[in-house]
Amino acid sequence: MPNPPRVRLLPALVALLALATLPHVAAAEDAECHVPMSDWQPRAAVQALAESRGLTVRHIKIDDGCYEVHALDAQGRDIELMLDPATLAVLSSEVEGQNGHGYRHDTPTQQEK
Repeated sequence: MPNPPRVRLLPALVALLALATLPHVAAAEDAECHVPMSDWQPRAAVQALAESRGLTVRHIKIDDGCYEVHALDAQGRDIELMLDPATLAVLSSEVEGQNGHGYRHDTPTQQEK
């Protein structure tokens, strides 16, 4: 006896829901860098990259295996950049909100990737 239409639809619905969560899982994994220390660019290169973008670096640290740069832009807003330590590609950036509260999360452009 064939399955009623609703029963056959259930596996497809479960699969669709599982696929819908994949981008969120991938985005969370992007926050970590897995690069051997021997392949890392020096901190001086990170500093130079930030300055070339018109930023004043407040400090550079390592977070989840990535470079994390805290800086001020020309308007005096706090900027946070997450960089791949080998390529110095911008993985993510945050800009302090216009009202001084919270951050706007920016995604890197194709040129920055």
